[in-house]
Amino acid sequence: MDNNVFEQLEAQLDSFDVYERRAALERLCELAGKGEIELPVAGDFVNIHCHTFFSYNSYGYSPSKFAWLGRKQGLAVAGIVDFDVLDGLEEFYAAGDLLNLKCCVGLESRVFVPEFADKEMTSPGEPGITYQMGVGFCRADPAGQTGEFLADLKRTAQQRNRELTGRVNRFLSPVELDYEADVLSLTPAGNPTERHLCVAYSRKAREIFTNEAERKKFWVEKLGLEALGTQMAEDSGFLNLLRAKTMKRGGAGYVQPDRGSFPKLAQMNQFVRNAGGIPTHTWLNGFSDGEQDMERLLEVSMSSGAAAINIIPDRNYGGGDGEDKLKNLYEVVELSQKLDLIIVSGTEMNSPGQKFVDDFDSDELKPLLAACKQGAEILYGHCLLQRAGEMGYYSAWAEANFSGAAAKNEFYEKVGSVIEPRNKGVLKSVTSEDQPETIIGKVTG
Repeated sequence: MDNNVFEQLEAQLDSFDVYERRAALERLCELAGKGEIELPVAGDFVNIHCHTFFSYNSYGYSPSKFAWLGRKQGLAVAGIVDFDVLDGLEEFYAAGDLLNLKCCVGLESRVFVPEFADKEMTSPGEPGITYQMGVGFCRADPAGQTGEFLADLKRTAQQRNRELTGRVNRFLSPVELDYEADVLSLTPAGNPTERHLCVAYSRKAREIFTNEAERKKFWVEKLGLEALGTQMAEDSGFLNLLRAKTMKRGGAGYVQPDRGSFPKLAQMNQFVRNAGGIPTHTWLNGFSDGEQDMERLLEVSMSSGAAAINIIPDRNYGGGDGEDKLKNLYEVVELSQKLDLIIVSGTEMNSPGQKFVDDFDSDELKPLLAACKQGAEILYGHCLLQRAGEMGYYSAWAEANFSGAAAKNEFYEKVGSVIEPRNKGVLKSVTSEDQPETIIGKVTG
């Protein structure tokens, strides 16, 4: 096919218009069906933690775009995770069904952990505060108090960002943002993040200081001599420096969060369970004082329902030297397996330069592939049964049929490994009256 047409269709997948995205994906699938685009069979690699443009993706990927690229690269399972919203859920599942790509959907936010109130965990410089996730959501609009909790996550996050913009505006004047015009325009559904703010400030500075020398002088004055070593554009070095100097701890716009700034860990975990998902602990790199006491931290998280742990496998992620990072990574995976926690892995792609998928062919990450794929298949199996008949990991059916996490993980992994999206019709014969072994017989027979 004409390369220009192909490139235009792929670019259209990132349109803010959902109908344009759907039309482009359908056309690409049509071309693939005709053999004009070759799509590989699914391999073993997984990425079930990729942000989309509904929070921030550094490449501007929509849920449809990530699904398409995941299918092109032969991912075994693909998953999206956005901050404080489930806005991409329906689109991603629809894309997965169209592409025959195994999919799952998650959400990430920040929480307060009372038991670790004086210790740093995954949010540097913020004792008691950590990132927490839910994975395996199957509805974007949960009802009642669960839906109110979800709406409040987005509302409070956006209020924090508006207040942050006001403080940073004062510091960076005359480079000042209009939140509606300069920031909300960067998102399709009104959920900008700090990273959107950084992009907007970079672009605003180019508007005001059209002369490169003057712009560089401005940034050096505001950010320090470190700015001389950046490209002063939307590259990772400059955007990370801008964020550090204006929005993170010690920055001009930073305000230290207190205990009431975020929901408690137990509240977040309960919301995830009520919404049909699986509460997921997040791990950074093992160097913070909180993560030095990892068994205790996981004990606290699991006591309110966490059944999974998120890792970012690439050894270049986090602080410390390479050998220590890799050692810590291996140790947390080993501990998680001992506790029968589901491994959630991915590259995030919410900072320029991050990989599409972790290099599981490398000597360092190859030993982790089996655990990462197993975790992805468990989550996909959960999503299949939760979507088909609310028989997911924390459903009443699962609670009645499994006495422990190990047996539960084995069952959902089996379901996830044998059913492709195009064959999910086999689940129509499954009912909540069936025992686990009966379901396995139905889906494998």
